[in-house]
Amino acid sequence: MKILTKKYLNREWRLLLKKELISEGSKTLSKFIKLAFSSDVKVYPKQVDIFRALNLCGPNETKVVIVGQDPYHGFDQANGLAFSVNNGIKIPPSLRNIFTELNSDLNIPISKNGDLEPWSRQGVLLLNTTLTVEESKPGSHQNLGWEEITDSIIKKISEKGNVVFILWGAKAHTKETKIDKENNLIIKSAHPSPFSVNRGFYGSKPFSKTNNFLASKGMKKINWDLSI
Repeated sequence: MKILTKKYLNREWRLLLKKELISEGSKTLSKFIKLAFSSDVKVYPKQVDIFRALNLCGPNETKVVIVGQDPYHGFDQANGLAFSVNNGIKIPPSLRNIFTELNSDLNIPISKNGDLEPWSRQGVLLLNTTLTVEESKPGSHQNLGWEEITDSIIKKISEKGNVVFILWGAKAHTKETKIDKENNLIIKSAHPSPFSVNRGFYGSKPFSKTNNFLASKGMKKINWDLSI
């Protein structure tokens, strides 16, 4: 992992995660990832984008953490940001449902652009619980070591305080134990997948709740509108 992170992860995060990135579990994960990318198996996202969420949103700038599950496992979908796809790529069902809830919550027009980078640049860390996946095999890179790293990321961000953690789905809910509940806001709901969106995701109002919390702490609200 040390070689991979030195090449693709910025210095700020490397320093914060120094111990985690040289652990035995991290070394095992690194060997697995190296073999996966050198094989005939397709792995997403591209190596250069594995840590994109972290590189776009430094630990000191993070105000909101949205936690997902795996990267998208379809061709050309995953771009390193949880739930996001590059502009021009068809909007996946989960992201379409996120936009629907955003429209219902804050009356923001439903975006035709699925690239969530503007959110990242405002301090929204779009973090999956695992950062890689094999094509057409959701969950294929779970329990290989990524969870320990993302646990540490969430724990360290939580220690700052005054951060909103949005946990969508069962995998994301497991991260709740890493969060200081006294000094942060946790917003939990079902995953925005079509299979679970009607079990509590719709109507959860995560975007307005986030902005209300930030405003109460004297911080700038997130502009969720991707059309601007």
